Amino acid sequence: MSPASAQPVPQPATEMPYSEAEYAAIMEQLITEDDEPVDNILSAKQQRLLTETLYNSWDGGGHKFLAEANVGLFHVMRNPAIVPDMLLSLDVEVRQDWWDKTQRSYFVWEFGKPPDVVVEIVSNTVGGEQTEKKRKYALMRVLYYLVFDPQHHLSAETLTIYRLDGLSYRRQDSLYLTEVKLGVALWEGVYEDVAGTWLRWTNEHGLLLPCGKELVEYERVEKETALAERETAQARAEQLAAQLRALGIDPVA
Repeated sequence: MSPASAQPVPQPATEMPYSEAEYAAIMEQLITEDDEPVDNILSAKQQRLLTETLYNSWDGGGHKFLAEANVGLFHVMRNPAIVPDMLLSLDVEVRQDWWDKTQRSYFVWEFGKPPDVVVEIVSNTVGGEQTEKKRKYALMRVLYYLVFDPQHHLSAETLTIYRLDGLSYRRQDSLYLTEVKLGVALWEGVYEDVAGTWLRWTNEHGLLLPCGKELVEYERVEKETALAERETAQARAEQLAAQLRALGIDPVA
């Protein structure tokens, strides 16, 4: 089969099959938020790590992008939403009327394309990450589907990456998502005071994209290093000046 990138991405219809009033009525009936907390603390932290890192350390590869967690994803009007743990979509932009019904969720027909990446974080055995959700994301034409299973509820694999190939997903061994120009890695470390195995973004060289706290720390170390270098240079200059004066040479002459 030809790769997914060679297949046309479904585009929204040029003519809306509903009147403006009918469309507004349909949209009003869609459940875009139910106010029911469903995630555990560790999943929430992992979602936050994936989203905030992109906004703090990534330029989108020259593209505008939207990275969100726990937001409803609607592929077909009237169908209930599927709610991925995290999604990334390139070349899209949210309008400024944030509270408008058409902006509260990811409506494929409003954005004109499906997300490029969806991440699901496995926290039990009943989420359907390797069955029903996988099938639905393939039907939506989501290019990359990542299943992060840190507690090995579904298999011995901590991370499984799928790339769309025709009408279904094919497992990908590479950790680099070529079309998105991002990579992923499993990282053992501490995030928000919690030690564990985390899913992180990387650049094309496999280097971790820093989260906000890491950026602040990098900047602090850079400033301290620059200050130390200036102080060292100044001390050397003063030492040299003292040696010149001992030889009867005016260092400022």
